[in-house]
Amino acid sequence: MPFPTVHPALRRVVPLVMAILLSACTGGDSPSAATSPPSSVTPTGGATSSEAAVRPFAGLLAIADRGNNRLLVVDPAGKVVWRYPSPSLPPPPDRFYFPDDVFWVHRGRALLVNEEENDVLIEIAYPSGRVLWTYGHAGIAGSAPGYLHQPDDVYPAPGGGVVVADALNCRILFFGPHGKPTRQLGATGNCTHGLPATVGYPNGDTPLPNGDLLLSELNGGYVDEVTSNGNRVWTLRVPGVPVPSDPQRLAGGSYMVVDYERPGRIVRFTRWGKVLWSYGPSSGRGMLDHPSLAVPLPNGLVAVNDDYRHRVLLIDPATDRIVWSYGVADAAGTGPNRLRFPDGLDLLLPGGVVPLHVDFASPLPAAGRP
Repeated sequence: MPFPTVHPALRRVVPLVMAILLSACTGGDSPSAATSPPSSVTPTGGATSSEAAVRPFAGLLAIADRGNNRLLVVDPAGKVVWRYPSPSLPPPPDRFYFPDDVFWVHRGRALLVNEEENDVLIEIAYPSGRVLWTYGHAGIAGSAPGYLHQPDDVYPAPGGGVVVADALNCRILFFGPHGKPTRQLGATGNCTHGLPATVGYPNGDTPLPNGDLLLSELNGGYVDEVTSNGNRVWTLRVPGVPVPSDPQRLAGGSYMVVDYERPGRIVRFTRWGKVLWSYGPSSGRGMLDHPSLAVPLPNGLVAVNDDYRHRVLLIDPATDRIVWSYGVADAAGTGPNRLRFPDGLDLLLPGGVVPLHVDFASPLPAAGRP
């Protein structure tokens, strides 16, 4: 049985790229499940006992295992501590299909998910599996109230509610705290690059603490920072990234985005287009195939979904080495250490800290609202 691997370079990690730590409150739907100390990494072949004690991350990693229509939560040793759906949990209200992204919310008490090709948003309590909120009609695309068409990246929005890139409707849709749409950016069905009036097929909409959004537009290959009203702060075609996906802001004011191609690429850049770091081997074990998201972890490693190679990787930007993986390259499956087109990930630190994005202000989820 294969296990996740850890490379000795992990011990040399220098925090070159720090994520913005946005919340630091205790709690969790089940504190013992969400914040228990993780096990040490189980390395392969020839690692020393001191290397085995190194943790690639603290806390729990949620993975949207899109091709297997499931969510997994794994610890640093690669042990699956929770999965959804599961016979031991309440069933979803409709088919659970094509989970494209997953985000810890309410300080680890729930998970927010967009089922992209199912045209549904769903929030699930952790670890009970209770469905708290849904929006959309399973398998029925549309643009009228109550409908979505290929929703991507549903995030908590600063000030309450959620925001989602309703991709094939070519709009950014905002929901209020009670889970109902309140407004949008873009003109429904007009998929040209023309912010603030139109949005060119958005596939990323990362909220920033100041209320701005980082957008990626497939039509034209743009990355934009916009205000909450859609006014452009800056817009850019990132060098070497013709198919941008899911841009992120780093501490210090730089940005990170992936190129959703084969071979794929991770690029850290400035708003003026200067490339600060790039990772994109053209062959071998390190090559990426359609990576959809890369995020800097608080320890300086970069986590990435390597979608078409069926794995989640941690890369040390100081050495450009893969130092941890869940999933085996080019070997899709459902068993231990196996994924199939993983498309989303998020980290929950001990103490209920959600370090990689804005979280809801309330630590307690409520049924019927996000």
